Amino acid sequence: MAKTALVTGASRGIGKACAVALGRAGFDVAIAARTVNPGEQREHTVTVAKSDTRPLPGSLTETAALIEEAGQRALVVVMDLVDRASVAAGTTMILERWGGLDLVIHNGRYIGPGMMDRILDTPFEAYEKFLEAHVLSPLVITRMVLPGMIERGGGMFMTMGSGAGTLDPPAAPGHGGWGLGYGIGKAGGHKLVGQLKAEYGDRGIRTYNIDPGYVSTERNRLTTEEDGMDPSLGAPPEAIGAVVAWLATSADAVPLDGSYVKAQELCRELRLYQF
Repeated sequence: MAKTALVTGASRGIGKACAVALGRAGFDVAIAARTVNPGEQREHTVTVAKSDTRPLPGSLTETAALIEEAGQRALVVVMDLVDRASVAAGTTMILERWGGLDLVIHNGRYIGPGMMDRILDTPFEAYEKFLEAHVLSPLVITRMVLPGMIERGGGMFMTMGSGAGTLDPPAAPGHGGWGLGYGIGKAGGHKLVGQLKAEYGDRGIRTYNIDPGYVSTERNRLTTEEDGMDPSLGAPPEAIGAVVAWLATSADAVPLDGSYVKAQELCRELRLYQF
């Protein structure tokens, strides 16, 4: 029987690439996000300065098709990481359908005002949403999935990190830096991996924080004006997906358990994906 994985934020970008890479590596993959079908419109601005409802490329339907083309099962899960009830309901559905998970990739994030706003311009409630999406929702999923992993003798968690959670911004938001809310969210999200290793590493639970570096995602190619960054300098999402698949399947990845993996460097070192 195939191993099973959950990838949040799997409608596009890094999440989509990870889900597809895992499908090609033999996993059945539950894919979670808000965008189910192509062309859906919703507010996804990264700043209080303007609205942005442009449809973004990618959807869970399209990601599922690629997983199924690889011969694996895909389970579409509607999940909004700032809606705790939807997170719990989606995870419950996965457990009811599949019985348990072997791997969880906490990749999804909150997109909204505060990502590219200064401290005084960021609505205070935005900070709560960053913490909900990056810290509390992953914890909800983890608490629901972890007991089954322990009972079966093992499992794996990966958190898609960011330099925004480990470094000070090089400049103000919109000039090559990021908003405080995003940095706080990512920094908080990083803590789960080390805690899981300390508490459950001896029960077969493997964990990784992954630093993807700057990646040329569909969103990044649309928001150059707001973030002040050049998408042509980013790695393709598929490079990060290749690293995730390697961590999930290779015995050589075991010594990296509990570490903070620099994905682009590892990808080049092991020649997992050419870019």
